[in-house]
Amino acid sequence: MQTCFVVGLLLASGAAMPGFQGTPRCNAVDPDTAKTGDTVNATCDNADKPGGAELYLTDGKVDTKVAVMDQSGGKIKFQVPRIKPGRYHLAFMTANKASIVEQPVVLTVE
Repeated sequence: MQTCFVVGLLLASGAAMPGFQGTPRCNAVDPDTAKTGDTVNATCDNADKPGGAELYLTDGKVDTKVAVMDQSGGKIKFQVPRIKPGRYHLAFMTANKASIVEQPVVLTVE
């Protein structure tokens, strides 16, 4: 968790780090509560490159990859995978596949 916090600070400060450049940064999900199979839209900066980043839902221990249905206009549309109910942060795999960057956005899965 501390690593994600430090990475978040570096990204927020504009520090250029190989592998993190081009990683989307999300600021909202709609709806913010969903069930397995529901469609969710995430509003993200730097999200206009289809297939550019792998999206995950994470509870801080387990990272579950989600199926992206559409990615354009600063929005990422995805389907909630079969996961246990709880609160999940959106997260992206970095371009160099070295780590996952947790986003400050939370989706509650019922």
